[in-house]
Amino acid sequence: MSASSRSVPSEHVVEDQGEPLVHDRRIRVDGVDLQYLEAGYGPPLLLVHGHEQSATSWRWVVPVLARTHRVLALSLPGHGDSGPAAGGYAPGADLAPLVADFLDTLGVGALHVVGNSIGGAVALRLALADPGRVRTLILVDSAGLGREVHPLLALDTLPIIGELAIMISRLPGGDVGRTSMSAAMLFAQPSRVPKEFFDEQHALGRRPGQLEASTAMARALFDATGQREVLLDRLPELTMPTLVVWGGRDYVLPASQAQATVDRLPHGRLALFADCGHLPHVESPARFATVLSDWLAEHHDSS
Repeated sequence: MSASSRSVPSEHVVEDQGEPLVHDRRIRVDGVDLQYLEAGYGPPLLLVHGHEQSATSWRWVVPVLARTHRVLALSLPGHGDSGPAAGGYAPGADLAPLVADFLDTLGVGALHVVGNSIGGAVALRLALADPGRVRTLILVDSAGLGREVHPLLALDTLPIIGELAIMISRLPGGDVGRTSMSAAMLFAQPSRVPKEFFDEQHALGRRPGQLEASTAMARALFDATGQREVLLDRLPELTMPTLVVWGGRDYVLPASQAQATVDRLPHGRLALFADCGHLPHVESPARFATVLSDWLAEHHDSS
């Protein structure tokens, strides 16, 4: 990467409640302005979110993980406060090289990588492209592990349908309806939706151009028959320890994909959250942080 594509991070502190400070930073990588959260010290740990989420979707577990690790939670292009992807989204686009350049810009070597949903597919791509970079891989309700996906996501990719959904969302009350429908899809129990999460998703959907960008990304990832990219056949190439975390009541990506994944991994382990949906780190953050902390302790490298 050329020197001109790097920049010194800017920052401000976003939390301080007795836990490690969480810093909200900005950095320019490969011509894209990226937002990320950083907290703690120790072995590096990267968190990559899913579709229509951002770095802040990890806020409920970052303080716990930062007690023992240097946590980096990245907002992918077009998400959170990160700028749009260069050239937009196209089917088959691979964000793993950008993530690798982001880590190189920060001078981060081998690390633990956690990916949720679409972030899981990005983490998988990163591990396949450069296995020496990834000490352990943690796939949380990950995309890229089967064709099946919630029918509404597939429907949103059809011509006119996606634009119609955007138009309805902009009618009076439509934005609340869209956020409520999204929450019902992502969580097994609506009572577990944190108010901060709902408010943030609602505000995000009201940003100019956000719904159009979200629809474009969905069309890059899915078609009318499901997920465009399935990486199951490449899983035997992964030699690093891999933890698969899945919600047993995931309505977006079925839990059957978790077992199919573990069956193909040379060093895979499954942690199934039976009464949880697509975002275990939001719906069951205490349990998620415990499971992940135990995994990281088991694979601790004092070097």
